[in-house]
Amino acid sequence: QVQLVESGGGLVQPGGSLRLSCAVSGATVEHYAIKWFRQAPGKEREGVSCISSVDATTDYANSVKGRFTISRDNAKNMVYLQMNSLQPEDTAVYYCAAGPVHPCTLYSSAYYYDSWGEGTQVTVSS
Repeated sequence: QVQLVESGGGLVQPGGSLRLSCAVSGATVEHYAIKWFRQAPGKEREGVSCISSVDATTDYANSVKGRFTISRDNAKNMVYLQMNSLQPEDTAVYYCAAGPVHPCTLYSSAYYYDSWGEGTQVTVSS
């Protein structure tokens, strides 16, 4: 069973940066698509970024393109989300999820991701 644990969230000022980490256990990270989702209070969950299994192709929501970067460390079985130029609208709980799909660019819905972490809070505020 795939288990995921997020870390790295916190409080940051607008314009600041954070790096979220997703530790994967029970499976080899490069065999799964890993996707970051986020959910703000009162809003629907939205996909943020994904990285495909095998070839590590990536995809980003328009709202974070150019500011966020997803990456994977196969040796450490980790996935990261580097978030730069953070804005108050980025405030949310961020979740990483794993799914046995490829490429992730064709599987945007949370439906396809069957293992989830518990989330990490990101708050962007002055």
